[in-house]
Amino acid sequence: MSLPTVTAAWPRPMQPPAYNAVTPRTTLQPAHPLATAPSDKGAVNSKPKKVEWPPAVRDYVRRAFDPANAIEGISSTDMQAKLKETISFFAERGAQETNDWPNHPLPQQILQNEQRLAAFHLANSASPFNSNGHANILSFSPAKKRKSQDGEELATQQAQASIPPWRKTNLESRMTFAEGHSEKRQKKSNAAGDAFSKFDQADLDKRRQRFNLGNNGTKTTPPWASPRREEDEMTNAPVVGTNQSLEKSYFRLTAPPKPETVRPLPVLEKTLAMLRQKWKTEKNYNYICNQFKSLRQDLTVQHIKTAFTVKVYEIHARISLEKGDLGEYNQCQTQLKALYAQGLEGKPAEFKAYRILYIVYTCNKSDMNDMLAELTLADKQHPWIKHALDVRSALALGNYHKFFKLYLVALNMGSYLMDMFIERERLNALANISRGYANVTLRFLTDELGFENDDSCREFLESHGAQTIIEQKADESNRMQYRVKIREAAALFESLRAAAFRKVDIKGQI
Repeated sequence: MSLPTVTAAWPRPMQPPAYNAVTPRTTLQPAHPLATAPSDKGAVNSKPKKVEWPPAVRDYVRRAFDPANAIEGISSTDMQAKLKETISFFAERGAQETNDWPNHPLPQQILQNEQRLAAFHLANSASPFNSNGHANILSFSPAKKRKSQDGEELATQQAQASIPPWRKTNLESRMTFAEGHSEKRQKKSNAAGDAFSKFDQADLDKRRQRFNLGNNGTKTTPPWASPRREEDEMTNAPVVGTNQSLEKSYFRLTAPPKPETVRPLPVLEKTLAMLRQKWKTEKNYNYICNQFKSLRQDLTVQHIKTAFTVKVYEIHARISLEKGDLGEYNQCQTQLKALYAQGLEGKPAEFKAYRILYIVYTCNKSDMNDMLAELTLADKQHPWIKHALDVRSALALGNYHKFFKLYLVALNMGSYLMDMFIERERLNALANISRGYANVTLRFLTDELGFENDDSCREFLESHGAQTIIEQKADESNRMQYRVKIREAAALFESLRAAAFRKVDIKGQI
């Protein structure tokens, strides 16, 4: 049912529509640019004016984007923002032509210096008191914000920002405790250039004190030392000893050595002969090691570096190897390497071979690569060095059969070094044998692992928890022999090998 139409009783005036009619688009093509352009022809043809930057500014921008000038920790986004800020600052003031762009810090340098300065202020404001116990001004004085800066002020601040923050502090006044408080405040108010020069001098003095250096041969006293400790300062000048005692205990130096406590070279030569004889007869390692360290100390403080010095270190290194003291041996080995580099007479081939075996023990691949690079063709042909290289090659190839054969024919004192890692390599070989054999005779393991006899091999297996795999059986001729069910202990040997190679801890290792 439709409703009747109601008509008005009086005529209504015509009202304008409340919207503008828009012709609907019938195509997806964009409208012609002239259809939406303003009616002003001059506005249609206007283009943004191109800014011509001076060549110095363009070169500054090029250097800022040069990868060679990139600074780690400064992102490209931050650098570009600082670059825009810097150029805009001088452009707004019309100073882009007058600014010294070739010497102006790059934006990444400005950011780096701002980070250093912020870290410096943060370190000083972390505590309300400074190192002297006085109130820290940075922690109580709020920063004042300036409304505007001119071009010269900004350039000066950015130039100063390139100076490390630690160069802006007069540390000399902090280190000199004898000064009064008024003098410190007066020094802090000096010009920046004066502060820099004073700090440089204080820095040099502090460095001399750290390394026991004097100024023009004179003694320097650290500011924290009392006058009573002047005689205890260490110097690098050689000492000529006057002590005539053959025996002297070793003490670590805490003061400059006195001539009456140091033995001269003729006495040291007699001391060495006495120590060699005592070692052959008494074998008291603690006494011998103490005396050798004292002997080496007297050589050091007198700056004696001769063939006799090499002889002392070589003998001490051999004795240390004999007793298994790798820490003391390593100290001697390090000094011998430096002495051989000076062309002093000695046994460099012998100790190069020891060094190769020592690196094999430490499993240090980088040191081994350096050592192999140092060897000449003549070194590689020397029998002592060649034996050590064969040991290294056999282990690198996993050839345990060849390794134990080399162990039995080790030259000089190489067997003492190989004793340090022979147990590790035996466990490694047992793990490999357990994967390839089910049952083997005890004699087979004795030969393969380089034992002197079957009893030693059986004791080795039992000490590592493999006593259950050893059984005694009769052979074809009814003779009793020991057999080892090696495969049953494969898991045990794998775990022992992993533990042996997990860590190598050596006192005094390089």
